[in-house]
Amino acid sequence: MRILLVTITAALAIAPAFAQHYEFGAFGGGSFYSSSTITNPKGSADAGFSSGFSGGGYIGGNMYDHIGGELRYTYLHNDMTLKSGGQSATFGGQAHALHYDFLVHATGRESKIRPYVAAGGGMKFYQGTGDEIPFQPLSNIGLLTKTSQVGALVSVGAGIKVQFSSRIMFRVDIHDYLSPFPDKVIAPALNSTTGGWLNNIVPTAGISFTF
Repeated sequence: MRILLVTITAALAIAPAFAQHYEFGAFGGGSFYSSSTITNPKGSADAGFSSGFSGGGYIGGNMYDHIGGELRYTYLHNDMTLKSGGQSATFGGQAHALHYDFLVHATGRESKIRPYVAAGGGMKFYQGTGDEIPFQPLSNIGLLTKTSQVGALVSVGAGIKVQFSSRIMFRVDIHDYLSPFPDKVIAPALNSTTGGWLNNIVPTAGISFTF
């Protein structure tokens, strides 16, 4: 919660103070995760999330001719998975990413085509949404749980904006959301170990409106 408040406060403090041209819009696309490994003396399993979809929106502005910023929310729908040998377990899952990114554009804000790179940070909220069962495969290694967990988020990305009219733009983005492995939602069993960060690749396309 503290990360969320810092993110929103920073965005609201920075963007209105400097922005001269505002932009807001919506997008949809895919969501793809790297996997981690849970290990213990009884074996190991690949732990992570299946391929899924994403959607969300953003609001931001151009502080200078080539530099801008935006507050971005992304809903991510990916089932949780555990796989080892011929066994597997799946469980419904979703996540919510909220972050503020700084954007550096290759061309000025009056250009019709504006490639850019983005970097920022915020928070990510993981949630298990599946139906619990008495016995879950691979529970001696890890457990997919109906719980929630909040963690830090680092966002890096790139994209391109194409101006259709004086007020409408088409955008294509790809972001990499990096966050610590959610070990409460995908819980290692006793004497199991895991760790590291997950990469969440999120390609999207959407429409923006400027004013």
